[in-house]
Amino acid sequence: MAARNLFVGLMSGTSLDGVDAALVEFAPPSPPALVDTVYLPLPQALRAELHALHTPGPNELDRAARAGNELSRVYADAILALLRKTGMSAAAICGCGCHGQTIRHRPDAGYTLQIGNPALLAELTGISVIADFRSRDVAAGGQGAPLVPAFHAGVFKSGATHRVIVNIGGIANLTDLPAHGEVTGFDTGPGNVLLDLWIQRHLGKQHDQGGAWAQGGTVLPELLAAMLAEPYFAKRPPKSCGRDLFNTVWLEKFPVQRAAPQDVEATLAELSARSIADAVERYCPQADELYVCGGGAHNACVIERLRRNLPCCRIATTAALGMDPDWVEAIAFAWLARQTLDGKPGNLTPVTGARGERVLGAIYPA
Repeated sequence: MAARNLFVGLMSGTSLDGVDAALVEFAPPSPPALVDTVYLPLPQALRAELHALHTPGPNELDRAARAGNELSRVYADAILALLRKTGMSAAAICGCGCHGQTIRHRPDAGYTLQIGNPALLAELTGISVIADFRSRDVAAGGQGAPLVPAFHAGVFKSGATHRVIVNIGGIANLTDLPAHGEVTGFDTGPGNVLLDLWIQRHLGKQHDQGGAWAQGGTVLPELLAAMLAEPYFAKRPPKSCGRDLFNTVWLEKFPVQRAAPQDVEATLAELSARSIADAVERYCPQADELYVCGGGAHNACVIERLRRNLPCCRIATTAALGMDPDWVEAIAFAWLARQTLDGKPGNLTPVTGARGERVLGAIYPA
């Protein structure tokens, strides 16, 4: 065992912008310490292929395997850059938690698929890789997502205050952390995914920087009401979602082409904020504080609308709790890797609906 309890957490999320690599040190009872980070953007061709693989198409098996190999090489580049940056050797790292890239999430059909080649990643880095965290929970009858609530409970729970942690990535999820009682959580619906799709189509940008484009638009009430009628929002937890549901096909069910593009972006920002706020009001009553992490923490338009929809709740980012909102998920997968190697469960049954707690992930030794 390494002298320091060091793990790498890797995350490339639904937004498909790039890879987050976080070097994390665990020294309980202190909270996980973020040692250093590296971010690498995904190559444009790989990003396009990962987008395409979300939709059934020709020669999928070969394409998915090749994309997984290429993605693993980007992961390896991020880890090796992190080692160079910190002066660490691969031998100093206990393990790497790799989420992989979700291209299908169908717990209703008994499977979830995150591509990447963890064996290749272990080979390229000389570090043990822990991957495929979701499958064991799905096999136990769970949703396999979200997985971060167990981590949130471990590091953010307060015995004095009712907190909610909201991760706004491509998909938004929340963790309810009452001062006393059961921890719960679920995917609330779209975070940035629809906002990104729409601005990419109309302005050719990867995302709406700071929510500035949405901020200049006007919410369209009829369009918003039609979108909020999506059955997923009314479904009771446990529940999870992804690009399988919230995608271009879903967006084009509505009369978006007849509206000003900037007004649609404003409406999508309100949809993200309203679906989160509705979930908080329905399932996290009397919450005192809400802390945001993920890329959406930088979308001032979404955050402002979240505040309007939850006027009685103090809203800040997880920076107020001592953790950079950009790196919470990568740190969480370092934590999950540590749980696996320690033989400890990584899921919460009230969150995923699994039949019980399970040790998650498959281990690919260095």
